[in-house]
Amino acid sequence: MNKSNVEKVKASLRWRYLSEKIFKSITIVTVIIGISFLVLMLSGLIYQGKDSFTQAYITLNIELPAMPEQNSKLWSEQKIRTLNYQGAVKVATYALFPEVYTRNDQRALNQLVSQGAQYTISEYAIDNPELLGSRITRDVLASSEVDLYLKSGKDQLTRKNMRLSEKQINWIEQLISKGLLKEKFNTVFFTHGDSRNPEQAGILGSIIGSFYALLIAFMLSFPLGIATAIYLEEFSVHNRLAELIEININNLAAVPSIIFGLLGLAILINFFGMPRSTPLVGGLVLSLMTLPTIIIASRAALKAVPPSIREAALALGASKMQTTLHHVLPLAMPGMLTGSIIGMAQALGETAPLLMIGMMAFIVDVPQTFTDPATALPVQIFLWSDSPERAFVTRTAGAILVLLMFLAFINLAAVIARKAFEQRY
Repeated sequence: MNKSNVEKVKASLRWRYLSEKIFKSITIVTVIIGISFLVLMLSGLIYQGKDSFTQAYITLNIELPAMPEQNSKLWSEQKIRTLNYQGAVKVATYALFPEVYTRNDQRALNQLVSQGAQYTISEYAIDNPELLGSRITRDVLASSEVDLYLKSGKDQLTRKNMRLSEKQINWIEQLISKGLLKEKFNTVFFTHGDSRNPEQAGILGSIIGSFYALLIAFMLSFPLGIATAIYLEEFSVHNRLAELIEININNLAAVPSIIFGLLGLAILINFFGMPRSTPLVGGLVLSLMTLPTIIIASRAALKAVPPSIREAALALGASKMQTTLHHVLPLAMPGMLTGSIIGMAQALGETAPLLMIGMMAFIVDVPQTFTDPATALPVQIFLWSDSPERAFVTRTAGAILVLLMFLAFINLAAVIARKAFEQRY
C-alpha cells in the first residue's frame, strides 16, 4: 500500500470516528431531552395533583337529631337517614360564631361547610344509633373554596381570585387560629364516586368501572387472541385466504380507537340493544380493540421459538397438536402474556371508544355489577378537566397520577410475568 492510500485510509478512519462521536452525542442529547420533558411533565402533575390527596376539614360540635322513641333499635336505617342532619350542621356552624346573627351573614358562614357534611353525619348516626339526641364532635368537609384558600398559602393572586368575602376570610383565619380548621388525608377521593362538588368527588366509581371493563376485555381477547395466533402460525395453510386474514388483522391494529367505539354504538347498543354506559359494553369494545394487538404479539412470540424445538418433537413421534401445546406454546407464553398485558394497558388509557358508547355520563354511585351504569378513569379525567370549578384542576391532576401508577403497575406485571414464565432452551 503506497503512501497516498495510507493517507486516504487514515482520513476515512478519522471521519468515521468523528461520525460515530457525533451520532453518539446526538443520541445522548436526545435521551436527555426526552427525560427532561418527562420529568417536567411529572413534576407539573405532582405539583398540581398533590393537593388532591389532602382536604380541609372543620371541627363541629353537633347535636344529633333526637328520636321520638326511646329505644333506638326500633329505628330502621331508612328512618334514621330521614332525620334533619342539615339543620344540625347549620346550628353547629352558627355556634362557632355566636356574634353572627343576620340572615345574609349566616348564609355566608354556612357556605364554609360542604354540602356533603350532612351525609357524613348521617352515616355516623346510622353506624351509632344509640348516640341520637346526644352531642358529638366530628370533623366535616369544608367547602372547596376554603380548601383552596388553605392550599394557596401566601399566594395573594390566587386568594384575590377566590369567591370569598372579607368576612368569610376573617372567619377562616379565626378557625385556623382556634385549631378548628385543618387539612387531613383525603379519603373521600379514593372511597367515593363522582360529585358536582369538588370536595365530595372521588375516583372509586371510575376505578371499579375500568376494572370491570378490563376484566371483560381480557377474558374475551386473551383466549381468542392466543387461539387465533396458534392457528395462523402453526396450523393454517398459507394461501390467499390466510394472507387476507393477516392483512386485515394488521390493518385492524392501526384503526383509530374511536372507530371501535362507533362499531360498539352501532352494533352492540343500537342493534343488539345492550345498555349504554355499562362496563359490559365497554369491555366488549375494548376487547375488539386489543384483539389485533394480542394476535400480532402472540404470533411474534410463536415465531421466536426455534424451529429445532418443533423438529425434535416431531422426530420423537409427537403429533402436530402435541408439539404445539407441549413444547411450542410454553416457550412462547411469556411473550404472549407480555403482549396481552401491554394491550390491556393500552385499553386502560383509552377514552374515545368509551365516549362513543356513553360511558361519559355523570355517575354518582359505585357500580356493583357489569351491567350497572359506570364510567372509566380516563373518561373521569376528561370530564373533570372540562369542569368550570377550579378545585377540579387538582382532582384532575390527582386522577392522572393514579392512572399513571396503574399503567406503571401493569407494565411491571408484564416484566414479572415474562421472567416468571420464561424457559431456557
